[in-house]
Amino acid sequence: MKKFAHIAASVLLAFPILFFSACGGTSRKVALDPDSAKFYDSARLIMTGQEKAIFNHLPDADSRKEFIKDFWDKRDPDPSTEENEFKTEFESRVEYANKHFRQGGPGSNSDRGRIYIFMGRPDKVDEPFSYGDPSGRGSIIWWVYYNYQLGIEFVDETGTGAFKLRRYDGNFFEALDALKLGQYARDGSAFKKTFVDFSLRYDSAKKEIIISLPVDSLNIVDDQGVPRIDLDFIIFVYPQEGGGKEKIEESRTFRTTDNELITMKEIVFTFPRALPRGSHFIDVIIEGRQGGGGRIRKIFEVKVK
Repeated sequence: MKKFAHIAASVLLAFPILFFSACGGTSRKVALDPDSAKFYDSARLIMTGQEKAIFNHLPDADSRKEFIKDFWDKRDPDPSTEENEFKTEFESRVEYANKHFRQGGPGSNSDRGRIYIFMGRPDKVDEPFSYGDPSGRGSIIWWVYYNYQLGIEFVDETGTGAFKLRRYDGNFFEALDALKLGQYARDGSAFKKTFVDFSLRYDSAKKEIIISLPVDSLNIVDDQGVPRIDLDFIIFVYPQEGGGKEKIEESRTFRTTDNELITMKEIVFTFPRALPRGSHFIDVIIEGRQGGGGRIRKIFEVKVK
């Protein structure tokens, strides 16, 4: 399903990938109720490290229930419909991976299963072959994703059918980060590309959350000769050691002149908010209101002294 992700890639790297160990759990401060445990067992596959830290420090079942709803809502590509297409596609991929990629355990724990869950069915599969492997250590399978410009090589070094991810052709980690967050952009949306690396900082003196967006990542429309962009911000603030969240929802319109726009490298938006001392996770979702919308998302850790 194209709404699940769009990936652009460019760099060839060839070395073993050990990152899947990071997909496990984070130390938990409180025991989970059955519904929360069921959610975590599956959703941890696509949770960011920050989300795991937030979830594992929530104090009770009610706060975790609220987190679970937010978790899927944040990834819903079209909130105007009853179905959450991201959630439906994710659950379908987990079911397929567990059925087809079992290697002595759940298929979702295998390398091929994880890749399938993140990226879906490959456009092309090169069946197992042994020639062309410089190490001569087993059969090889290549998965190719044309739309993602990504190729992934799996090798069966033991001859048992336990294919391990060995190398990839494309910007693999950037793709995974975006997939975990449910980030996507549509053609003609407010954002020129899927991966927009924006920044956030907190000004303790002014008590402001400051978000900076690179100008070259934005599609700015012409409003009768005036450059304009309309954005909706949804900001979740979580104390790192648990406690209640705070949600900020604001719509902003940015206007400037052509001469000013030429010299600008970033557009800055400020959100007055007094944050208490300590560490916080700030989860930012930005949606465009013109040109088909589109959404970008990033989670930040800030420390307030």
